[in-house]
Amino acid sequence: MKLPKRYQTPPAAQGRQSYALTAAAVTACAVAGGAAVDADSAWYRNLDTPSWQPPSWAFGAVWTPLYASMAWAGGRALQHTSGAERGRLALSLGANLALNTAWNWMFFRLRSPKAGLLGTLALDASNAELIRRTARTDTTAARALLPYAAWCAFATALNVSLARRNRG
Repeated sequence: MKLPKRYQTPPAAQGRQSYALTAAAVTACAVAGGAAVDADSAWYRNLDTPSWQPPSWAFGAVWTPLYASMAWAGGRALQHTSGAERGRLALSLGANLALNTAWNWMFFRLRSPKAGLLGTLALDASNAELIRRTARTDTTAARALLPYAAWCAFATALNVSLARRNRG
């Protein structure tokens, strides 16, 4: 989608702006990833888990490329927007990462699958909004967010199972 001339950035500034937007997206994803709580706690290991739960090592193996694709998609989507829409997209990206981080703390720090379930449901809604908003200006970036949304949906199903099995 080509932006109207009044929204186009002069060629000399495009490179700097592109790097700055990508750096901001990468930094935000790195901060969110770094804020994650260790899932290999004694409390978590003692939960009644479903047979289809992935092994502990799989979570880190999955989240690393997901955060990388989120950073790439976020930076790219921000580059393809301008003005008020860029601000709304940046807010949507930031809120999504905040919800992502909040789930981790709600589940592990509070040791509450029920609180985690509320967090992951909010994250799923945020994912849908983020993809919808991103697709309005950059379908490639929106498609790059789909694995993240799919993994979060899987995490929601896992969280539902954990909340049901560990009602105490």
